[in-house]
Amino acid sequence: MNATARREAILQKLARSSEPVSASALAAQLGVSRQIVVGDVALLRAGGAAIDATPRGYLLRGAAAGYTGLVACCHSTTEAMRRELYTVADQGGVVVDVIVENALYGEIRANLNVASRYDADAFVRQAESSPASLLSRMTGGVHLHTIRCADEAAFRRIEAALAEAGVLYQKE
Repeated sequence: MNATARREAILQKLARSSEPVSASALAAQLGVSRQIVVGDVALLRAGGAAIDATPRGYLLRGAAAGYTGLVACCHSTTEAMRRELYTVADQGGVVVDVIVENALYGEIRANLNVASRYDADAFVRQAESSPASLLSRMTGGVHLHTIRCADEAAFRRIEAALAEAGVLYQKE
C-alpha cells in the first residue's frame, strides 16, 4: 500500500469509528509503525482533515449535534478533577477540551473528549502519572472547558451541578 492509499485508509477507519483510535491500533491494522501513522495524520491535518488528537487516540471531527458552551472551573487536586469530569458525564455532557490562558502563547487548548466515567478515570490515571503536564497547573487551577450536550437546558443543569460540586469558578 502506498502512502496516499494508507492515508485514505486512516481517514476511512476514523470515519467509521465513533471512539478515538490510537496510533498504535491504526499502525497494527495497516502494518506500519506507529511513527508512520503519526506522520500520516500530521500530513492529513496539514491538508485540512478535521482530525482531533485526544489522550485516547485520533477522532475525526464531525458536525456535532446539540448545544456547546464554555464553563470556567477551578481545582487543584486530581480528586476534584475527577469530580468535575464525573459531574459533566453524569449530566449527559462531553468535556470536549480544556483551555488555559498563557502569558507567552495566549490561549492554549487541548482536546479531551471525556464522555463517561470510564473516560474520566482513564484521563485522571494519565494525569496522576504526569501531574506536571496538566495545563491548569500554569493558572493556579483556573481553566475553561468546552461542554457539548443535548441542549441549553442540559448545559445549565451541568453548570449548576459543577457549582454544587465546588469546581465551577466563582468570581469573588
